[in-house]
Amino acid sequence: MKIAIIGGGISGCATYLLLKKHLHPLPAGKQYSITIYEAHDMNKDTKPSERAKGLSHSATLTVGGGLGVGPNGLGVLRRLDEEVLRDVVRGGYVTPIMIMKSKGGQVLVRANQGDALPPNAASEHAMSTVASSRHSIWRALRTRVSDNDIVIKRVSQVVANPDGPNTIEFVDGSPPIEADLIIGADGLKSRVKLALFPEAEKDPYPPRYEGLVGVGGFISASSVRDHVEKGAMNFVFGGNGFFGYFFSDSAESSPYRDSPHHIADPGERLAWWSTYEVSECPTTATIDKGAITRQLQERHKGWGDPVIQEILQSLEVDTMWPTWTVPPLPTWERDGVVLVGDAAHALPPTSGQGCSQALEDAEAFVLLLSHSLQNADQEQIEANPKSLVKTAARQYMALRVPHVTQILREAQKIQNSKREKGTISEYLMYGVLWIMSFFPNVMFKKQYSVFTYNVADEVKKMTDSM
Repeated sequence: MKIAIIGGGISGCATYLLLKKHLHPLPAGKQYSITIYEAHDMNKDTKPSERAKGLSHSATLTVGGGLGVGPNGLGVLRRLDEEVLRDVVRGGYVTPIMIMKSKGGQVLVRANQGDALPPNAASEHAMSTVASSRHSIWRALRTRVSDNDIVIKRVSQVVANPDGPNTIEFVDGSPPIEADLIIGADGLKSRVKLALFPEAEKDPYPPRYEGLVGVGGFISASSVRDHVEKGAMNFVFGGNGFFGYFFSDSAESSPYRDSPHHIADPGERLAWWSTYEVSECPTTATIDKGAITRQLQERHKGWGDPVIQEILQSLEVDTMWPTWTVPPLPTWERDGVVLVGDAAHALPPTSGQGCSQALEDAEAFVLLLSHSLQNADQEQIEANPKSLVKTAARQYMALRVPHVTQILREAQKIQNSKREKGTISEYLMYGVLWIMSFFPNVMFKKQYSVFTYNVADEVKKMTDSM
């Protein structure tokens, strides 16, 4: 059985490793062939700290520079490989505390992620969110993928063939490749997605710019260490934008730096980002880092948080990312072509779940595919492997679409808090946040239902009922 994964980012590498872990040997000595096709030759040997400068590869206009992995996403990594989980935690910083402030510096909400968890929550769910660079998480996965199974080549087209193997065509004109299963892990501007709608002349569900842009970077933590609480993710809201910051790594001497259950001593860097409304989507041709820096300094000059003021004095913009989403797709699969992660559902950053949901997608589909193959006989696998793929894909969609859709709806509500607003609206926002701080269980009920979601258990419930 020949499997092709388009896209060698976090989703693609995670899917590859999960396939290697869960697909059982085929009968009669048959073998699986799993190949990743990736357009960019990214250097897996470059350390995350060396990637913190410049608009390149894992910190581009489309991809963005940083993210959080929630306990549910960390659960996928733990079930995949404990060492992968430790590498991811070690490369980022555990942030169980959420602090929301007004632009004047007043604390409106302070909440600890663990406080609202049920008393009987499993140890897996007691893990805390890890804030990290995208590159650091990708590297933890990529270093475990065989170099022999990655082909650096840009895909021009994928064709879902109902009567035979699917095909992959390439920009360089090299011979097409056939595969029984093609997994699209190629992000929100997915080429694989087009194979699901062959009747359309162009993408019928193009990515949509949400009118918000984030910029970010790093500064030395030495000058602000006394003003930033250990283990805290700080969110500062104002009428003309949003600002966030957190320690981006842990001290190498900390005994708990690879544990998702402990707050380690912070390292030497502080990560920051700012989100604000921009009507025209920036492009690489229109970026002026100097102008962006001056605009940030002007935008936030009156804000009272001392950390923000220190950042404004020494900031250098390292990354810039517009907020994109993908309209809900009517399907995530067609004739052995299946989408995972942002290719299927690009969630806005306000969800805090983009990476975690991509990991859940990968685990869910692989487990369902493994179940479908295990319950087939040799003749079925050899005669019509795509029918088994389609069975798994239908189950995958039935499980994942409602869950991801609910997360998207909640994120869209929060996203509006980062848009421009008048004085009355600004202070109404502060008032709502302050009132809600007295009811943390209500405020975080939906968030914790996401954090405690175990996709492997949900797959087992589905397969046990068949």
